[in-house]
Amino acid sequence: MAFIKFCIFVQEIKGIISFRQMNRWIIPKKPFTVMRITEVKSPRDKKEFLDFPRKLYRDDPNWVCVLDSELETIFDPGKNYLFRRGEAIRWILTDENGKTIGRIAAFFDKVRANVYRQPTGGIGFFEVIEDKKAAFTLFDAGKDWLSSHGLEAMDGPVNFGENDNNWGLLVEGFMQQGFGMPYHKKYYRDFFEDYGFRNYYEQYSYHRKVRDEKGDIAEFPPRIMKIAEWLSKRPGYSFHHFEFSKKDKFVSDLVEVYNSAWSIFKEDFTPLDPEQLEATFQKAKSVIDEDIIWFAYFNDKPIAFFILFPDLNQIIKPFKGKLNILNKIRFVWFRMNHKMTRMRAIVGGVNPTHQNSGVESAIFFQLYQVFKRKPWYKELELSWVGDFNPKMIAIYEALGAHRAKMHITYRYMINKKLEFTRYKDEMAQKQHTEDGPHS
Repeated sequence: MAFIKFCIFVQEIKGIISFRQMNRWIIPKKPFTVMRITEVKSPRDKKEFLDFPRKLYRDDPNWVCVLDSELETIFDPGKNYLFRRGEAIRWILTDENGKTIGRIAAFFDKVRANVYRQPTGGIGFFEVIEDKKAAFTLFDAGKDWLSSHGLEAMDGPVNFGENDNNWGLLVEGFMQQGFGMPYHKKYYRDFFEDYGFRNYYEQYSYHRKVRDEKGDIAEFPPRIMKIAEWLSKRPGYSFHHFEFSKKDKFVSDLVEVYNSAWSIFKEDFTPLDPEQLEATFQKAKSVIDEDIIWFAYFNDKPIAFFILFPDLNQIIKPFKGKLNILNKIRFVWFRMNHKMTRMRAIVGGVNPTHQNSGVESAIFFQLYQVFKRKPWYKELELSWVGDFNPKMIAIYEALGAHRAKMHITYRYMINKKLEFTRYKDEMAQKQHTEDGPHS
């Protein structure tokens, strides 16, 4: 893709902003500094985009650097399938001395963009020094680009991909995040909200101990265990963990359950692509533990699944984003010696016909048996669950998990004539419309 570079001279005279094509410069009033925003195109630009967070979080012990190769894959049209139906752009922001002081990306997926009430794109991978003007300059870049492509709202910070990774702004629980969950500076929240972003939905991460300090298994609540054992013994129900040797079958089963469960739940729902999902499993093969991915069946028909991954962040933290030969060797050693002691629940789903049947408890019962056999697993992170999903929140709390972190997905209305509505209110209105008037 070829994007036009702009150089904008901004001079604030009684609220009037003038623009000139070429490069893009931003000149705040006071103190007199010049900021330049540049589209990421050259190898040097890409390096700055990757290196900036390493400098920004250098002294923060909780931050774990995303692998450079993983991040670059997101912006590679040859590797990210969303480029088949969308576009993405990245910028870096530098000061008058040429020092990078921020970065951001903007993107849209034509399919998802048009399932909302208005065409909606996204911004993400936002990082900036503690300077509101710098932050607003980055937001402006994303907003203007999305607007030029016909988008009327922008969500952020989100991912140019699925929402199980790099999604939402961390606002509570500034601890080391599970793999795929973003970590941010505390001052970002003020930047988003002062700019005009609104709380679209909240994302909660629940934690639960698998073992206590002595290494003894932490029992699940008796009620959960009773329901699980009862359902597990009922005729027709069966449970199986994932096996790579039967990958095609499990991928097909996952797609069937996911599409049935989420099609009536997510406004931006798009059916899972089996080919893409299979590639994801293959890519994660070195990390996946087959025993902590479970499927439930009724009369051999898939009705539920729950996917846990070992927390890769526990072993890649010292890599600082680099997956060179030495770090690959370290990775193998860490994995073989069970240095990943925490698991993250990536995604789950239950066919609507079996929701509230207790099948979720039965899957956790199967996992509990695995935890007893694998003493290195000590903690479970259930992330994330939206504030619009009270049923899953209730299940996590019934398991004895506590809310440890909160992220927020924000929405900014580019078209000011449009009304902002929170996601759970949109769901309620949609349900009311589908149910029709009641006498």
